[in-house]
Amino acid sequence: MLLQGLRESWDLDSIFSGGSRSEELLSAISSIEAQLAALNKKVEDFQFSEESFQVIVKDVQETAALLNECISYVGCLAAQDVNDKQALNLRGKLESMNAAYTTILVLLDNKMAEIPDEEWNEALQSEYLSSIAFSLNERRNLASQKLSYEQEALMNDLAVDGYHSWSTLYDTVVGKIGIEVELSGKKETLSVGQAENRMTSADRQERETVFAKYTEAWDQQGDYCAEALNHIAGFRNSLYKHRKWDEVLKEPLDINRMSADTLNAMWQAIEENKGLFVSYLDRKASLLGLDKLSWHDVDAPLSSADSKMSYDEAANFIVEQFQSFSPKMAEFSKQAFEKQWIEAEDRTGKRPGGFCTGFPVKNETRIFMTFSGTPSNVSTLAHELGHAFHSYVMEDMPYLATDYAMNVAETASTFAEMVVSDAAVKNAKTKEEKIALLEDKAQRSVAFFMNIHARFLFETRFYEERKKGLVPVERLNELMAEAQKEAFCGSLESYHPYFWASKLHFYITDVPFYNFPYTFGYLFSACIYAIAKIEGSSFEEKYIALLRDTASMTVEELAMKHLNEDVTKPAFWKKGIEVAMEDVKEFLELTK
Repeated sequence: MLLQGLRESWDLDSIFSGGSRSEELLSAISSIEAQLAALNKKVEDFQFSEESFQVIVKDVQETAALLNECISYVGCLAAQDVNDKQALNLRGKLESMNAAYTTILVLLDNKMAEIPDEEWNEALQSEYLSSIAFSLNERRNLASQKLSYEQEALMNDLAVDGYHSWSTLYDTVVGKIGIEVELSGKKETLSVGQAENRMTSADRQERETVFAKYTEAWDQQGDYCAEALNHIAGFRNSLYKHRKWDEVLKEPLDINRMSADTLNAMWQAIEENKGLFVSYLDRKASLLGLDKLSWHDVDAPLSSADSKMSYDEAANFIVEQFQSFSPKMAEFSKQAFEKQWIEAEDRTGKRPGGFCTGFPVKNETRIFMTFSGTPSNVSTLAHELGHAFHSYVMEDMPYLATDYAMNVAETASTFAEMVVSDAAVKNAKTKEEKIALLEDKAQRSVAFFMNIHARFLFETRFYEERKKGLVPVERLNELMAEAQKEAFCGSLESYHPYFWASKLHFYITDVPFYNFPYTFGYLFSACIYAIAKIEGSSFEEKYIALLRDTASMTVEELAMKHLNEDVTKPAFWKKGIEVAMEDVKEFLELTK
């Protein structure tokens, strides 16, 4: 049955009715405050017994679920209407409550670390705790590697107006940047986001003009950005020093539940197989009439091929393609469209970008994006539905068993996107359209294998230099240009030295090293996709089983259990790279 007459705005009333003035929402927030107070008292008074520990863990999971229900809802309100001041106020309140919850967990983690091993292991055999044993063991082990509770709690409190405030300052600086340009005789003042969008223009003169002014703007704000970046890194380095952590990558690797061997194997495989992607960049330069691409040419369109779909057409296309790999994913996506779980309307007043967020109490998800019918929009929609399906297959699991990391979070989403983008190429009506779609896929591979590699190289080297003292703007520019030249194999004519200033990800303080997990997710998904293409719909149950285990084991264990693959060896990652290579080979053949 075809999907038709779909609404492009989401329904949030099934979560809490009434928007940011919702009485249900305010009541839930009051409940969380009471739960936090009670939980804090229980944890402070905790003396280990299996029964009392189970009660506390149950309370932890229930509090976390309701807290995240409210955080997700308010996030949706703020995204759909950037002028909803009440939603912004509530978000601030919930962030403070989340910080209080985190501090309670720090105390609990420390108390878990004090439980004798024999009693601990015996408790985890119980029916209730065995399903979340991995998460509890992980928290207990990490607590033993950190500072005392008092020191960690103090660090969390001081970080609000110290560490995290540098990230907030950066956001403030970026929000005030106005980039004045003159295009076609008309003067305009562009925001950072608008300027970045203009650099995908088909007009090279426009790209050059905007990029020059864009770079000038970052040069003017360079000192402020350098202050923020230096102090964010300085905080992390100092914290790691006191925890006696020698490697700056220890925390991001722990968060992503992966080993240094796995990370090194991934980058090794990429570095050994960049040649074909350099050929793609050379061919693109030739097609654009250039000897070499400059930084502002990498994302430039090759043609004006413009195949658009209506929202209904996109929904049906996505569901049809999902059906061939996973009937359950197709059925779930159909339900998401019909139940209005997707905010896709193209209107003013919305925040940019896209996301998927979960509601663990109601067992629902919501997807946010702005749909205008482009192939990129269709891919984004499939990507976010992949995230939603990941949450859906875990909805019957305990809350602590659903807390998967960023690297595997990108697995289901990128897999879904690959299914749909592959089908779009096969269904292209003209050669020009096919080239445009293949070029879009090749461009994504370059982003994961070269652009993100440059970010990783820059950040690891910057953190080492930061240990010796503040790193000035000039040196930051040098480090970035060197990293870009290395990551792009010297294939570009010019680079973007101020990329360290313009990339928000370097200033995110929630998680460190917001770069390599993207590449991991992309390649891990590609490897899974290669297997799925061979096995077809029979792969579905294996795929769902893998998704359900994403928060219950390391990535090395996950790959070995479900794929019988060793991710610590470059050979595994080469399989994913070969999937991307097929697109580039077809692109090169069609553009001879």
